Amino acid sequence: MIYRILADCVVIVHLLFIVFSLLGGLLVIWRSYLVFVHFPAAIWVLLISFKGWICPLTPLENQLRHAVGTEGYTGGFIEHYIIPIIYPAALNFNLQIMFGLVAAVINLGIYSFVYYKLKTR
Repeated sequence: MIYRILADCVVIVHLLFIVFSLLGGLLVIWRSYLVFVHFPAAIWVLLISFKGWICPLTPLENQLRHAVGTEGYTGGFIEHYIIPIIYPAALNFNLQIMFGLVAAVINLGIYSFVYYKLKTR
């Protein structure tokens, strides 16, 4: 039971990290020092996407799920809604590159906006 809860927590952290790496640059307007947290996160997501690497959270989650054993897919919020967002069924290297390009465009747009807002203060 504890491994299932831990695996679900890893999935939630994974999703939050993805959202933060895509949109966290907007927090830089509020607190400029967050650039030192967000920028490396955004670079990490781009590296994962463009190099075809696997995020370390994925094997951790898999280990925790394996520790639970095979209990069949009964579903639940985490498995049904969050996991397909993080792990699309048709994920391949080309799709991963596309996600990386989308992440780069989003972050370039956000940082352009942040630069403009900070410059006009």
